[in-house]
Amino acid sequence: MKRYAIILLAVTMPLLVNSQASAQQDETKKFEVGAQFSMLGIADEFDEGFGTRAEPGVGGRFTFNLTEKLSLEAETNFFPRNDRATAFRSGGRAVESFFGVKFGKRFQKFGVFAKARPGLISFSQGLTVLTPTGTTTGSFPIFNLRFERLTHFAFDLGGVVEFYPSRRIFFRLDAGDTVIRYGQTTMNDFTLSSSGSLVSTPISVPGDTRHNFQLSTGVGFRF
Repeated sequence: MKRYAIILLAVTMPLLVNSQASAQQDETKKFEVGAQFSMLGIADEFDEGFGTRAEPGVGGRFTFNLTEKLSLEAETNFFPRNDRATAFRSGGRAVESFFGVKFGKRFQKFGVFAKARPGLISFSQGLTVLTPTGTTTGSFPIFNLRFERLTHFAFDLGGVVEFYPSRRIFFRLDAGDTVIRYGQTTMNDFTLSSSGSLVSTPISVPGDTRHNFQLSTGVGFRF
């Protein structure tokens, strides 16, 4: 009887060890870092024949996998092009940052997920400020021009597809709607009085919500 027990143990032990090693290999790594190229289509607020402008950018992402299906993510993208064309509240260079969740299903070679991430987007030349100098050219007053940064609430809602060529390296494709909430903005308008002096009148522009398609592709590393 003792002899049979030893034989059984000798046969089953390698199977148990291999099974444990395989299970460990299948465990999802807890941490991921990645870099991506992103294209954000910013819809012009007033859309007076200008439509949407495409802003290319680069960024990075950190992911903490709570489970195989649920993850926490933080991502930042920078759009370096200094574009003022037709832009109101969205001019200049843009920086966006999001933090939220990713939920889905992983298969052997790929994964499919949905993402929901609130955050902020900031434009370096979001607002144009005119200040009269008190001098004129002919009958036209001269103004000093400066730009102010504007930061808006944003929400990234979309889908993710990941491809797994190895256990540690993956490729990722994101597509979604970057919703930007433009807050109420106050700006000054100037009119010429009957005495020839400039009169400043504050104008309040109401808030607005815009939907902007964003596509990103990149590579990541698990550890």
